[in-house]
Amino acid sequence: GIEDILREDAKTAVNELHRLGIEIHLLSGDHLAAVNQTANEAGIKHIKAQVLPSEKEAYIMGLKQAGRKVAMVGDGINDSQALACADVSIAMGKGTDIAMDIAMATLVYPKLMLLPKAFGISRATVRTIRQNLFWAFIYNLIGIPVAAGAFYVLSGWLLNPMYASAAM
Repeated sequence: GIEDILREDAKTAVNELHRLGIEIHLLSGDHLAAVNQTANEAGIKHIKAQVLPSEKEAYIMGLKQAGRKVAMVGDGINDSQALACADVSIAMGKGTDIAMDIAMATLVYPKLMLLPKAFGISRATVRTIRQNLFWAFIYNLIGIPVAAGAFYVLSGWLLNPMYASAAM
């Protein structure tokens, strides 16, 4: 007869995370019927109910051992062990202090729609880093031999070191 009230942005956030290719697992210490109802409303397929904090940690470790990158989102003391062992841990704002202390990131506002945005920003950052590394390698692959005089043997042309440093 008791049920959890789904956050108003939960279904939208879950759909957006699915669109990003993120598989969602719901781990809860609550009764199976309540967890099933919440998962069905939110659109979550993978659930585990009536789990203790140590079982959440073991579940996360199992996913990691299967070769998955795991992000854990939690807000309570019972989430702290799982947050500590996840690859990425995110605490929800207005959660317990221990969850926020252990987590790598804390969403100050407890809005689930911030999660897809956070993952989007993370992916954009990694993409920018990879692009910068690519262009740095290309520049050094071409620029260093030119600055060292690779064309001098062929054409007698030598790059002024000031131009080479300006190009860098």
